[in-house]
Amino acid sequence: MKKVLNLLLLWFAALTIEAQNLPQQLQSDLRKAYGTDYPYSFKEHTLHKAPSGYKPFYISHYSRHGSRYYWNAVLYPELDTLLMVAHEKQLLTPIGEAFRAKFMEAKDELTSSVSELSDLGWEQHQYIARTMYNNFEDVFKKGGDVFAISSLSGRCVLSMASFCQELTQCNPKLEIREQSSRNTLDGVVPSDRQNPLRRTYPKSRPRFEDHRKDFQYHDNLRQKVISRVFTSTEGLPGNPGRIASNLINLYTSLPSIGHDGMMEGIISDDEIAARWENENLGSYTWVFEPRYDMIPILRDILKKADAVVSGSSKRVADLRFGHDTCLGPLTVLMGLNGADKDPEDPYEVKNCYQNWQTGKASNMQLIFYRSKKPGKEVLVKCLLNGAEATLPLPSDNYPYYKWSDFKRFYTERCNSVE
Repeated sequence: MKKVLNLLLLWFAALTIEAQNLPQQLQSDLRKAYGTDYPYSFKEHTLHKAPSGYKPFYISHYSRHGSRYYWNAVLYPELDTLLMVAHEKQLLTPIGEAFRAKFMEAKDELTSSVSELSDLGWEQHQYIARTMYNNFEDVFKKGGDVFAISSLSGRCVLSMASFCQELTQCNPKLEIREQSSRNTLDGVVPSDRQNPLRRTYPKSRPRFEDHRKDFQYHDNLRQKVISRVFTSTEGLPGNPGRIASNLINLYTSLPSIGHDGMMEGIISDDEIAARWENENLGSYTWVFEPRYDMIPILRDILKKADAVVSGSSKRVADLRFGHDTCLGPLTVLMGLNGADKDPEDPYEVKNCYQNWQTGKASNMQLIFYRSKKPGKEVLVKCLLNGAEATLPLPSDNYPYYKWSDFKRFYTERCNSVE
């Protein structure tokens, strides 16, 4: 009995140590371990009041599309064939059979909706738009012009439509122009092959990749998933590694489409969280290497904001709707919350970048403030997914930064690459 008790204490201690190694934000919401599959959180954030005499007058924004069905058209058909063959060969466990029944019930919906915006995706952008309006009503209350652009993808166009419709519900006096065209791709998805201004930028790996071998990691989730679903994989289509990866990818995508319970007993959020730090390393490389490709977006932000600040444009907001492949590298290019630190130690990566920050409907908002007193500096505040974010700039009044410093710093960063 004493031996069993000691083993239980050791097991509990191991779990405690593992939990302590996870970022606090992840401990409070294990679904953040889904990374770029993390659905936007409908969570209110406490924001600092504007400095005395200052009011917001303009917003520049970039957002990923909202929650969607799985992007790869191969996933659902492969799982359909796999489960059909496994059922015929009687290779499914009871848990596997229960999963197969739920999957088959939803199959038509899944296969006909590949990569499309889900109901939750629409609702996320409604929520973000209304929250933006309520937080910064001074920007919108008199009406004014808003310009919204999106990628050519349908899920981005619909995300834009949801957002803009909600803004007009908040204030019908707003004049919103929406555009999805090749002519505006440079400001939203500059790397798109259909962009007539597309250009090539240098790529570089993050420094931790040279020390990746120092990161100690063991993952047996794939084997566990296989054993929970199948009595054997012999004679099934696809190798076990691909089968397990497909099942894990399906699992993390289910909350975005309202099928959370489909894989009960097969995978848990705790197991996904246990492998998060290793997955986050891959995500950091993925967003770090193409960061300079996002220079056109940053230049678009600078150009349009400068026109408003100087008075040559009367626009109250510029909205952009694109993809994680742009927002993630953009956060690194801009160094939001230290994402540009490029640490050598792989164990430090989690402290400067967390892949859930590039999840479904993730977004960046730059809020511009002007003082009633003449001669005062225009200030800028950055929000990442609704929370105030740091910039690699000096500030004597965080989270507010001087527009002159912002403009100078990021103009020089862009110019240093080109």
